[in-house]
Amino acid sequence: MRRVIGLVLLAGVAVASVQRHFSTLPFQESEAHEYQFEWPIQRVAVIGAGPSGLVAYRELTEAGLDVRLFERNSVPGGVWHYTEEVPLDAPVPNVPASIGDFVPSLPPAGVDLPYIEEFEDDGEIGRDHRGPKQLWESLTSNMPSFPQWRWPAGTPWELTHYRIRNYVRSYAAYLNINSNDENPATAYNTRVERVEKRINEAGKEHGWRLWLRSLEPTSPSGTYRATWWTEDFDAVVVAVGKYNAPSIPSIPGLEEWVQRFPGLVRHSRQYRRPEVCANQTVLIVGAGVSGTEISRDINRQARIIYQSFRPDKHNQTHITLESRLRRIPDNTTLVGEIEQFLPIPEGSPIQSGFVKLKNGTILSGIDSLILATGYRLSFPFLPQYYDGATYEPHPGSAPTVSPFLPVDGAYIRDLYLEQFYIRDPTLAFLGILPSYLSLDYTTLALAKVWTDTAKLPSGQAMWTWYNKAVEERRGYGKYFLFLSPQRLSARLAYMIGWLNEAASKYGGKQVDGIPKEYVVRM
Repeated sequence: MRRVIGLVLLAGVAVASVQRHFSTLPFQESEAHEYQFEWPIQRVAVIGAGPSGLVAYRELTEAGLDVRLFERNSVPGGVWHYTEEVPLDAPVPNVPASIGDFVPSLPPAGVDLPYIEEFEDDGEIGRDHRGPKQLWESLTSNMPSFPQWRWPAGTPWELTHYRIRNYVRSYAAYLNINSNDENPATAYNTRVERVEKRINEAGKEHGWRLWLRSLEPTSPSGTYRATWWTEDFDAVVVAVGKYNAPSIPSIPGLEEWVQRFPGLVRHSRQYRRPEVCANQTVLIVGAGVSGTEISRDINRQARIIYQSFRPDKHNQTHITLESRLRRIPDNTTLVGEIEQFLPIPEGSPIQSGFVKLKNGTILSGIDSLILATGYRLSFPFLPQYYDGATYEPHPGSAPTVSPFLPVDGAYIRDLYLEQFYIRDPTLAFLGILPSYLSLDYTTLALAKVWTDTAKLPSGQAMWTWYNKAVEERRGYGKYFLFLSPQRLSARLAYMIGWLNEAASKYGGKQVDGIPKEYVVRM
C-alpha cells in the first residue's frame, strides 16, 4: 500500500530545478503600497510541534525572533505521532467546527493565575487533551527532507509512519526542542485554549494573549495536575494541521446506531489495525483517501466489504472520485449513497439492522461500520472568528473581530497566499497548502515578513489577489483550499521569486528551487 500526501508536481516546471529564481513583483514598485504593521514583532507563539511548527521555529529563531513552541502532546511529531491510543468517539451529528477538535477548558472567572487543579482521569480527559492522531499501524507515506536535515542517502521513497515519526523527532532534537531537551522555549503537554487580540493601555490593539493549559500526570494511577496561565505575543503561528476534527454527514438513523453500538461504529481516525475486522462484514462509509486505503488494509482480514460513496458533484479542482475508486480492491463491493440506517429493535444485535441506499438497495448483516467521512478545519482557540459566534472576551481583549471561519469547517477565508490573515498578518497559518514541499518557503516568508526583510503588499492589494483567487476557484466550498499540481508549482515559483528578490533588496538568505528528486510525474 502506498499513500502519497501532496507531493505530486509537474515535471519541467520552473521550480523543478535547484537554481535560484527572481521575479519583479508589482507590489514592490513603491513602498507606499506595502503593508505597514501596527507594532514591531519580536515575540512569536507557534502552536503545534508537527513538521510545520518545527520548521517555523527554526526559521523564526534564525531570524532573531523570540519564539515559544506549544504542543498539546508529550512529544513532537504532530500527525506522525502514532499511538495505540485512539481519539474519543466523534460526536454524531457534527458539533460546530469551533469545538470540533476539543471544547476549550478555561479557568474559573476571576481566579489568580497560574491556577491549578488536581483530579483523577476518567479515561477521557487525558485523551481529549492529547488528541491522538489518525494513523493506522500499516500506513506508509513519503516525506521530503527538512531543511538542513536530509534523509540519509538511499532512503526509499515509501516509508513507514514509524520511520517518519523518528525522523521528525530527530529533527526536533537537532533543533534542541525535543521533549527531553528541557528547552525553556518549548511547552509540551500544553494546549492552547484561547487566542485573543490584546488591547494596550492606550486602548489600541497590540499583539495577542494566549490562554494555556498544561496537563501533567502526578501518579501512575491516573491522577493529573492541570495548570492554567497566560502569555503575551506579538504574532502567532497556527500550525495544527487540517485534519483535526472529524466530519460526519447527517444520515437519518446513524445517531441511534452510534449510541446503541459503541465500538462497532467508529470514525476512520479511530482505526488502527485490520484485525478488528477479522471475518466481519464491514460497511465503509466514504471513498476519500482514508476510506480507500483502509479498505485496502482490511481486505486481508474482513469477510465482506461494502464501500458506500456519494456522486462526485464538485465543480472545483480536486482529486476525482474515479481516481480514488481505482485503488479499491476488486473484491470490495461498491455501493451508492446511504439514505437511512433503519431502526433496530431493542435488544437486537447490529447484524439484524438494515441500511437503505438511495437507489432502494437494502444492506444487511453488517458487523461493524467505519465512517471514513473526512475531516473539518477546527480551531477551538479562535472561537470569536467563527461565523455567528457569541463570544465574551476576557478583560483587556478586543471586543469585536471580523469572522473568517465558517461553522462547517470546510475552509478558511481571508488568507493571503493561504497563510497570512489579511486583516491582521500577525496571525498566520501553516500547513494549509497541500504539500510539505512548501514548508521551506512559507516558514521563511513568515520570518522575513515579520522581521521587515520582505514586504507584504498593501491590504487593498492582498484583497485584490484574494478575490481573484476566489473567482478562479469557483467560489467557496470543500475544495477551496485545494491547489492542483500546476497551481501549486506556480505558487512555489512565485514565492521563490518573491523571497529571493526580498533577499537581494533587504539582505538575508535566498532559497533554491524544489529538489529534483521530489518532482514526479502525475
